[in-house]
Amino acid sequence: MTRLNELRDNPGANKKRVRVGRGIGSGVGKTGGRGGKGQTARSGVAINGFEGGQMPLHMRMPKRGFNALNPKKWNQLRIDRVQNYIDSGKLDAKGVIDAKALVAAGVIRRELDGVRLIGSSGFTAKKVTFKVDHATKGALAAIEAAGGKVDMPQAEVKADA
Repeated sequence: MTRLNELRDNPGANKKRVRVGRGIGSGVGKTGGRGGKGQTARSGVAINGFEGGQMPLHMRMPKRGFNALNPKKWNQLRIDRVQNYIDSGKLDAKGVIDAKALVAAGVIRRELDGVRLIGSSGFTAKKVTFKVDHATKGALAAIEAAGGKVDMPQAEVKADA
């Protein structure tokens, strides 16, 4: 049975930290384990991807793709979700459904750069007019099959140019 005055930590549980650069006798004096001179001996320098003068791997790989400088952020909205909001009475199908109407109904949180309708099934509302920035072919076909129409002002501007 262990007595209170015999309680000890497990061996190696408490270890003093090494105080680097505190004289020759410490074993890690002078250069403090950093070797000689140069960039890696200084503080605050990180040479990520440096391969000793050889062309780094990330620069040897071919470049691919294209990243737009300021890409558009669309609200992608499924048409079956719009149908659910129309059925529940939160969204009025008689007026024009645009970004402001969708925000007011709580379908989307904010307008961002515009609304993009996606999906190809689950839409049955009659004579609904959408005013959105983009719609997929499937979404357009489903809405027009139900007797509605989609007004895309951005598409007309691109067609004219």
